[in-house]
Amino acid sequence: MQRVTNCILIDREQDEVLLLQKPRRGWWVAPGGKMESGETIREAVTREFKEETGITLIDPALKGVFTILIEENGQHVDEWMMFTFVCDRYEGEVLAHSPEGQLAWLPRRQVAGLPKAKGDQIYFEHILEQEGDELLILKFRYTPDYDLISYE
Repeated sequence: MQRVTNCILIDREQDEVLLLQKPRRGWWVAPGGKMESGETIREAVTREFKEETGITLIDPALKGVFTILIEENGQHVDEWMMFTFVCDRYEGEVLAHSPEGQLAWLPRRQVAGLPKAKGDQIYFEHILEQEGDELLILKFRYTPDYDLISYE
């Protein structure tokens, strides 16, 4: 099972969110990536976010824990655990060119309409609209082409 972390970075003054557009599908995502052996989820999200964006997160808060199952012909073929953080304090400047795709500060009100994986749409909506202390825990089932089958 692969473990990944990501972070939704919010600039509250500008009411913007820093997102990454992945070139393969054109989907917008919260920057992050795979955990390395021995890392805590906080260490991983801080490292991955800096590698992809140039930004150092300050006190990111865990807001979501997601099990992602890839199913084909009724069988599990892959499984991921994703730990999603939210942060509104940071240091540094956004990289002019990210190794993972195009970075952009986008108005918060536009995030819902951006192309994303269906599961990402669900947790982005919850996290950006609720902004409470509640930890969101969900399980997503996808096809190998990342069409959402179900979630609970």
